[in-house]
Amino acid sequence: MMKIKDVHVIEKKRVYDGYFKINRYHLKHKKHDGGWSEPLHREIFERGHAVAVLLYDPDLEQIVFIEQFRPGAFAAFDSPWFDAETQSPWLLECVAGIIETGETPETVAKRECMEEANCKVLDLVPITHYLASPGGTSESLFLYLGRTDATHAGGIHGLDIEGEDIRVLSVPTDTAMDWLDQGRFTNAMTLIAMQWFKLNRQSISQRWVEPQA
Repeated sequence: MMKIKDVHVIEKKRVYDGYFKINRYHLKHKKHDGGWSEPLHREIFERGHAVAVLLYDPDLEQIVFIEQFRPGAFAAFDSPWFDAETQSPWLLECVAGIIETGETPETVAKRECMEEANCKVLDLVPITHYLASPGGTSESLFLYLGRTDATHAGGIHGLDIEGEDIRVLSVPTDTAMDWLDQGRFTNAMTLIAMQWFKLNRQSISQRWVEPQA
């Protein structure tokens, strides 16, 4: 397996420095035949690294989602692959947020669940850590299942200073599973989390649900 030492960066330059960052790399890399590639120029979208949490109440058998407008999803409607009559740039998602300097993924998970859904995290189970779209961005996501009490989950949340307008939905677990089968989730983090939950639902119930007396 080739490693990071098998990449030679000739030049790295910041070419855009706004709400997001873009760096241009001039590099070459080792090839599978043992040689080196020709020098490549690639622009990389630098968004930072993020955390996402699928919130689950095992006592009520409810999963908590958020729904919010996503400009990238809106821009995707310029392509012929999205139907404005049946699809929407308001996405059903897990709670998620960017890791700031000095924070851990677990800290961000708990903070974002309060900010975006007004839900306290009672326990966290790591699901995976994956690259969001490695062909063009360095962003990675730490994905968790979070135990919560969904008794009062709902309403509109988010931070005004960040322009957030987030609707919180708490739905029966079986309804969420139907949504998964129907293709209602159109973003990777929620799809991965829901597929993982579908595979691990029994073991999670054994871990979190108190045995009956």
